[in-house]
Amino acid sequence: MAILWRHSALAHRHAEIGGELEDWNGMGTAWFYDHTDERAKADYEAIRTKAGLMDVSGLKKLHIVGADAAYVIDRCTTRNVEKIAPGRAVYAAMLNSDGKFIDDCVIYHLAVNSWMVVIGTGTGMESLTSVAAGKNCSVLFDDDLHDMSLQGPKSVDILATQIPAIRDLAYFGIMQTRLFGRDVMISRTGYTGERGYEIFCRAKDATHLWDNILETGGDDVRPTQFSTLDMLRIESYLLFYPGDNSETFPFADEPCGDTLWELGLEFTVSPGKEGFIGAENHYAMEGKERFKIYGVQLTDSMDQMEMHARVMNGDKDVGVITYGLSSELNKYSVAIARLDPSVAKAGTKLTVVQPDGTKLAATAEEMPFYDKDKSVRTAKG
Repeated sequence: MAILWRHSALAHRHAEIGGELEDWNGMGTAWFYDHTDERAKADYEAIRTKAGLMDVSGLKKLHIVGADAAYVIDRCTTRNVEKIAPGRAVYAAMLNSDGKFIDDCVIYHLAVNSWMVVIGTGTGMESLTSVAAGKNCSVLFDDDLHDMSLQGPKSVDILATQIPAIRDLAYFGIMQTRLFGRDVMISRTGYTGERGYEIFCRAKDATHLWDNILETGGDDVRPTQFSTLDMLRIESYLLFYPGDNSETFPFADEPCGDTLWELGLEFTVSPGKEGFIGAENHYAMEGKERFKIYGVQLTDSMDQMEMHARVMNGDKDVGVITYGLSSELNKYSVAIARLDPSVAKAGTKLTVVQPDGTKLAATAEEMPFYDKDKSVRTAKG
């Protein structure tokens, strides 16, 4: 049984609608409000067609402040932080000295010498605190800061009733403001591949904001369970550590650890950047991919591809399904897979063998499956 050492101020709201609080990053998180397919479908379709409100406070929020703050972040992440203007954020990767992925994060430049790094479930926090030791900066783990994710095409309309200027907030932009009379930071970010916002607030304000967002949104918004993210991220090519990684799908004869080239995350490295942890080994491993994260789509079926299903090319085992989605809304069954590089090419014919032995015809396809040109998540106005 996991030891839950973090607490969401919204736990009582989740419990009131049947939420089962399970461990994520040390915090009790509402993975499910109920386990029915109807609930999962409704939450997924709400975010794709209207709006969903989700408690993602289990993310780790680190304030990094001081003269050496930028250096510490630059050393630990793949982005050139000198290019991030105040009021902007960027997605980045973090590596170990072997050049293998250990975490991803969003870097927020709040003001001069003031940054926030929001981290997932890897060891990014440990990397940042280690590099910060002895430097002229402070690293504060802020667990009072809560994070609500309001995602979906109606999210901007809901917020605009209180903050008209929200319509002008650019993708990965940051706004310091007040919402329903409470201090908040709102960022144009999310983990759904949809237009959406993350609302950072004090723990004591979380319930007030949660209730008012749901009341203001009415039929256009619903609380959504955390597991909905898996459905949304699959079709949007958003990886989840360690779910898509070798920590879950280990190599037979070598330790865990994946390269950015294998994960398709090499775009997170700023052009020409050197000096970040693992940089030399990262560049040296280009072209040496043992597998490639790639998409798989069924051709004759809407069955959902199951986690750990094997992927075959003829008689050759060429990979494994990490997560699958069958979407009635978008009329496809798609999945993220770890494939042999030789078959990670659009149109390659494959067979997915489910854990029960069922065989399903499929093809390899480029991701994302949804919002391929990112026009939805970056929409203006």
